[in-house]
Amino acid sequence: MTTSSKREISALQDILGETLYSLRLEGALYSKSELTAPWGIDMPPMEGKMMFHILTKGECWLRLANHEDIYLAAGDIALLPRGEGHQIACDQSVECKPFFEIPATQVSERFERIQHGGNGEESLLTCGVINLDNLTARKLVSQLPPLIHITSKDSELPASLQTLSKLMEKEAETLRAGGEAVLSSLADIIVIQVIRYWIEHAPEANEGWLGALKDPKIGKALALMHDHPEYAWTLDQLSHQVGMSRSGFSARFTEVMDISAKQYLTEWRMAMARQRIMHSPVSLIELAEEFGYTSEAAFSRAYKRVFGVPPLRERRFKQLGSDDN
Repeated sequence: MTTSSKREISALQDILGETLYSLRLEGALYSKSELTAPWGIDMPPMEGKMMFHILTKGECWLRLANHEDIYLAAGDIALLPRGEGHQIACDQSVECKPFFEIPATQVSERFERIQHGGNGEESLLTCGVINLDNLTARKLVSQLPPLIHITSKDSELPASLQTLSKLMEKEAETLRAGGEAVLSSLADIIVIQVIRYWIEHAPEANEGWLGALKDPKIGKALALMHDHPEYAWTLDQLSHQVGMSRSGFSARFTEVMDISAKQYLTEWRMAMARQRIMHSPVSLIELAEEFGYTSEAAFSRAYKRVFGVPPLRERRFKQLGSDDN
């Protein structure tokens, strides 16, 4: 296999761009919360999902286990990439009510309105829950901190993010016809901008998988494996594609990724295969061919090495779970 046409953009921009775009397609639920003091909401943990709060009016506190309380002012954004349970309230001492016990009005399939609290000062929150069903999204989230807090007073914030926050604040206040669609779209874009801002400014973003994507050599190798998981990549081929010696590339990849290139390719293939098994009726021979294996047996052995169970048993578990529902 040859790759005569070189990428116009870096692996970080390419893989991460596709990952961030996928978040816009996986939104589970958005809500506009009209809250009057005293109010408090206890958000349950949501594994495999990302949660965010954008405060468009008023002020509040966010409480997260093993983290200092966070004060939010109008225009602030709080992103919880791992969906950890937390509390958000008008005051640090207010008792919080479980989220699912608070009545909500369904406006559309993906948007609802919540009115909660007493007769005091009003706060407006636009909140969302985003599914993380994309493999690279999960890799990204594993490296993000439990909480990302963006304050509107940060002078280093890009003008685009400040503009989006102000636009959301104005839209949330009026919620005119079609406003729920505008708010959900704005929220999608703001979340992407927040993650991008963290990646560009946080020292931790230069480590692990994100750091590897920024590496011009290792990032290109990752992009090749992501783009063509079906190809029988060898160290010789990958090192040639990225312009390194075989031994130099092998050592550099393992140093940056803490895993060999061969093992990374196998785990990436099997993770993609598992997603296919869980979401679509596909045969083992189809999976074997799709991910570069010469037989069902070879594919099944690789799958079991990675996940500890053969793919047929994984499918059986899925079917049992569906039957229970």
